[in-house]
Amino acid sequence: MTRHSTDTPDNVTIIGAGTIGASWAGLFLAQGKNVVLCDPADDAQAAARAFIRQAWPTLVALHGASADIPWQALEFDPDMESALARADFVQENAPEREDFKIDLFARMDAAAPEHAIIASSTSGLLMSRLQSRCAHPERCVIGHPFNPPHLIPLVEVVGGKRTSDETIERAMAFYRSVGKHPIKINKEVTGHVANRLQAAVWREAIYLAMENVASIEDIDAAMAQGPGLRWAVFGPHMTFHLGGGQGGMAHFLDHLKGPVQSWWDALGDARLDDATRRKLLEGLEQESRGRTIDVLAGERDAAILGILAAKKRSGA
Repeated sequence: MTRHSTDTPDNVTIIGAGTIGASWAGLFLAQGKNVVLCDPADDAQAAARAFIRQAWPTLVALHGASADIPWQALEFDPDMESALARADFVQENAPEREDFKIDLFARMDAAAPEHAIIASSTSGLLMSRLQSRCAHPERCVIGHPFNPPHLIPLVEVVGGKRTSDETIERAMAFYRSVGKHPIKINKEVTGHVANRLQAAVWREAIYLAMENVASIEDIDAAMAQGPGLRWAVFGPHMTFHLGGGQGGMAHFLDHLKGPVQSWWDALGDARLDDATRRKLLEGLEQESRGRTIDVLAGERDAAILGILAAKKRSGA
């Protein structure tokens, strides 16, 4: 018999079975949840199963999941209303179009049980807009993961103007319970927090490439072999606090605020135009050295697993 719980959701419905949805499905299965995956595409079930099968060794390593995938806990249902009927928690991963998602949220709100939280994986849209046509907007929230969700711990939790504090706390607790690291974002901004941070760095990286300051490969190395290693442990604020030595941030600001301000003032602008596209594609072809996307993703995932294991051992 299906069990419903508002404290520890057991039944998760995932709307949208693309890369993000399938990754969420693998994580929730590894955490012992009953998962209903909803996507009307003909190949959605086969593609999702293939993704989960490929991701499962990572989930075994990260979450101690059984070596045997619990396929019996995974159901595919192309009918959204039916898929939502037993949900305790909903994770939506539909196309990133505001008008589409506004309509989708109204439909999900009408179909999901009253106790269910409805969360969106949107990477930049505002919940105040998405919940605008819902009869129960208080249970709607953003739970934005970083790709791939089954591997990267971060989830950004953002409420809209009509989201209740209880929903935000319940969502935070749920994500923590499945091994994620949720952060609460107090104010809605386009792109949330993490995407804005990485967009700022990427804009400057593109500017440096377009100005021929360095090759795309060397600009990537400058991040991956430098600040990226420190930022995997502490973020920029704590990193620069440590940069001040025993005096911490106070000493850092006293001695380096001038140079840092000059770096800010010299930051460039960049546009994703045709010239930038050509530069990026040429540079990445050289940096990839013939490795396919699957090979590169495998290298990334293996390295991240090692980093996560090291962070766990050190308590960072």
